[in-house]
Amino acid sequence: MGNGDSRVRGIAARAGGWSARHRWTAVGIWVLFVVLAVGLGSAAGQVKVKDSDQLKGETHTAAKIIEDAGIEEPASETVLVQAKDGKLKSTDAEFRAAVEAVITAVEGTGKVTEVTSPYDTQTVSKDGHSALVQFDVRGESDTAGERIEPVLKAVEGVQKEHEALRIEEIGGASMMKTFDDAFGDDFKKAEYSAVPVALGILLIAFGALVAALLPVLLAVTAIMATTGLMGIVSHVMPMSDTASSVMLLVGLAVGVDYCLFYLRREREEREAGRDGDTALRIAAATSGRAIIVSGVTVCVAMAGMLFTGLAEFEAMGLASLMVVAVAMVGSVTVLPALLSLLGERVEKGRIPFLRRRARKGGNGGDESRFWSAVLKGVLARPLISVLVAAGALLAIAAPALGMKTQNLTLDQEFGDSLPIVQTYNRVNEAFPGGSDPAEVVVHAKDINAPEVKSALADFRERAISSGASRGPVEIKLHDAQNIAFVYVPLVGGSDLDKAGASLDKLRDDVRPATLGRVDGVQAPITGQVAGSKDFNDQLAGAVVPVFAFVVVFAFALMLLSFRSLTIAITSIVLNLLSVGAAYGILVGVFQHGWGASLVGAEGVGAIVTWLPLFLFVILFGLSMDYHVFVVSRIREARLRGLTTRDAITHGVVTTAGVVTSAAVIMVAVFAIFGTLSMQSMKQMGVGLAAAVLIDATVIRGVLLPAVMALLGERNWYLPKWLHRLPDLTHDESSEAIEPTARDDEGEPVRV
Repeated sequence: MGNGDSRVRGIAARAGGWSARHRWTAVGIWVLFVVLAVGLGSAAGQVKVKDSDQLKGETHTAAKIIEDAGIEEPASETVLVQAKDGKLKSTDAEFRAAVEAVITAVEGTGKVTEVTSPYDTQTVSKDGHSALVQFDVRGESDTAGERIEPVLKAVEGVQKEHEALRIEEIGGASMMKTFDDAFGDDFKKAEYSAVPVALGILLIAFGALVAALLPVLLAVTAIMATTGLMGIVSHVMPMSDTASSVMLLVGLAVGVDYCLFYLRREREEREAGRDGDTALRIAAATSGRAIIVSGVTVCVAMAGMLFTGLAEFEAMGLASLMVVAVAMVGSVTVLPALLSLLGERVEKGRIPFLRRRARKGGNGGDESRFWSAVLKGVLARPLISVLVAAGALLAIAAPALGMKTQNLTLDQEFGDSLPIVQTYNRVNEAFPGGSDPAEVVVHAKDINAPEVKSALADFRERAISSGASRGPVEIKLHDAQNIAFVYVPLVGGSDLDKAGASLDKLRDDVRPATLGRVDGVQAPITGQVAGSKDFNDQLAGAVVPVFAFVVVFAFALMLLSFRSLTIAITSIVLNLLSVGAAYGILVGVFQHGWGASLVGAEGVGAIVTWLPLFLFVILFGLSMDYHVFVVSRIREARLRGLTTRDAITHGVVTTAGVVTSAAVIMVAVFAIFGTLSMQSMKQMGVGLAAAVLIDATVIRGVLLPAVMALLGERNWYLPKWLHRLPDLTHDESSEAIEPTARDDEGEPVRV
C-alpha cells in the first residue's frame, strides 16, 4: 500500500477527509455549535416533567385533577409520640403533656399550618402507646426541606424534656432534608469523579497527556452541547434531573469510546509506516465507519425508551439519544480536524514511566499478546469454547428467571443507617400504612351535595370494614374547587405486596360500591403504593414493544451494515446473552444477597422496577460499540485476502487494546455509581459494570471468535433475495483493501 492520495467512499470517510482539509473550519463549526447550544439552552431554560405527566392511569388522572384545580398540596409532616418502655399510654398525663408540648413547639416556629392533635383525629395506636401529631409545612412542597430545620429543632427540644417517650418527626420535608444532608452530594460526586477516572485510565492507555485529553475533551463538549439542546427540546418533551444524569453517564461512555477507536487506529497506521494524512484517511474510512454504525445502533436502542409511555423514561431515552448523536458527529468531524492539526504533537506530554512499547505493524503490546494466547486456545477448540463460555453465561443468567421487581421502600433503599428510616419503620408498625397512605382525589360538581357527602362517609366506613385499612381515614375538603382528599392508611404498610392487595380492595370493591354510585364523581386513587402499582403495570405493558423495537431495528442495522444474515443474527444472540448474564448477577446479588457485602450492598429481596428495561436498552446499545468495532476489523481483514480464521485472529488481537481500555473506563465509571448509598443506584452501577466486563471479555474475546470460527465462510452469508438491500458496507479506502479475497474454489468472497 502506498502513501499517495486515493479516493474513499462513504459518509465517515468523506466527513473525515473534509475535516482534515478544512481543519480550522471544522473546529470552528464545532465550537460555534457547542457555544450556541449552551447559550440557547440556557436562555430557553429547561422544562421539568410534571407530576401529572409522570404516569398514566389513575395516578395521572389524580395529578391532573389537582393541577387543573390549582391546588398546591403542602408537604405533610408527622411527629410520632411513643412510649419507650411500653408503659405510658396516650391517656396518661405525661403523654398528654408531651403531645401538647409538640403542638405548641411546632406552632411556635411559624413554619407550619393545620396542626392537629391525635386526640381529635383519632391517630392513636390500638395499644395506646403511640400517637401522631400531624401538620403541613407552609410554602411550596418542593422546597419544604429547606424550611423544615426550625421545626426539627423544636421537636428535638421537646424530646429532651420527655425522656420516657420517643418523639420523632417524619414526613416529606424532613425526609427531603435528611437525604439531602446525607446523600445530596453523593450523586454529584460520582458524576464529577467520573471524568478524572476516565482521564487517568486514558493516560495509562496512551501514555501521553494530549492523546488522553482528546477523548475527554470530545465527551465533555458533547455533554455540554447536549445539555443545551435538552433545554430547547424540553419545551416539546419535558426533561428531568435523572435524564441529565443518565445523559452524562452515556455521553462520557460513548464519547470516550468513539474517540478512542479513532485515535488508536490513526496511531496504528502511523506506526505501520504511513504518513499522517494517509493514516488519518484510513482511520476515517474504517474506525469512522464503525463509529457511525455503532452510534446509529445505540441511538435506535435509546429510542426504544420512547415507547414506554413513561415521562421519565422518555426523557432519559431522548437525552441519551441526543448525546450519542452529538458524540458520533463530533467523532467523525472535529476529531479528524484536531488530529490533522496536532500531527505528531498528539504524543506530547509523554508520561515517563508509561513509555509506549513499539508495535510491529500496529500489533503487539501486552494486551495483544494476552489475547493472542487466549485466541490460540479458543480457535484450536471452538466448539468446546462455545459450550463452556455459553454454558457459564447461561448459568450466571439462570437466577434472572426468578426476578422480582418493585419500587423499593425507604428501608430497602437506604437500610437502617439513618434515624429517619427507623422512625419510618416504627410509624408503620404502630400505624400500618400511616406513613404512606393511599390518597383518593374526589372531584364532584358540588362536593357538599348530600349524595356526595353520604358517599364519602360510606367510603370511609367501608375502607375499614373491608379490611383494606385499619383507619383512621381522614377527609380534607377544598370547597372552592369541589375537591376532597381522602387519606387511607393501607393494611400492609411498607410490605408493598400486602399494601397492593389493600389498594386493589379500595379500587375494585370499596370505591364502586360508594363513590362510584354517584353520577359525575371522579375518584382516582393515588399515593406511593398506587404510583408503584401503576408504574409497574405500565412498564410491564411496555416491555414487549420496547424489546421488539430494539431487537428488530438493531438486527436490521447490522444486516445493512455488514450485508450478512449470519452476522446480524449472531450479534443479537450474543448481546442478549450478555444482558441475560447481567440480569442474573443483579438478581443473585441484590435479590438473594449472594456476595452483596462485597459491593457494599445487601439483599433487599427485589430489583428496582425501572432497572431491567433501562439496563436492556443501555446495554444493548453500548454492547454494539465493541461488537461493531471488532467485527468491522475482522471483515476488513477478510477483504484484504486473509482466511476467515486468520481474519478473526487479526481483528480480535488488533482491537484488544482499544476494547480493553474502553471497557476499563466504562467499568470504572459505572462502578463509581455502584458505590453510592442508594440501593437503586448500586443496582444500576453493578449491573452496568458487570455487563460491560462480561461483554468485553467473555463475549468479544471468547464467544464471538469461537462462533465465527465454527461458522467459517458462512459468516458472510446473505441470501440472494436480500442482495437488493442497500449497500451500507465498509468505507475503507483503496489503500486498506488489498486483492479481492477468494474462497477455496477461487471464487470472490462476498463480504
